[in-house]
Amino acid sequence: MKKIKKGDDVMVLTGKDKGKTGQVVRVFDEDERVLVENINVAKKHQKGNPNAGVPGGIIEKEMPIHISNVALINSATGKADRVGIKQLEDGRKVRYFKSNGEVLDA
Repeated sequence: MKKIKKGDDVMVLTGKDKGKTGQVVRVFDEDERVLVENINVAKKHQKGNPNAGVPGGIIEKEMPIHISNVALINSATGKADRVGIKQLEDGRKVRYFKSNGEVLDA
């Protein structure tokens, strides 16, 4: 079970976007990276394709950020928090915040 999933609200811990928050758009399992909306935006020079109707120029594109550089936002405190995984009595595995023990996947 992964600690960060698609649709989670996260805060960036390090880098040029430190302190910014956003929602996870995609999780890349193979290299442990996540794509967060409006975070780690890079400029890309794109060649136009007249047959497909794609204009050329400089576009801004969201780039993946390593999963260790983001943390889930605890809705109770509004701050970034560490996440753990525990097994409930009925056998389900759930994510929980380490600071207050609140379960995310109820």
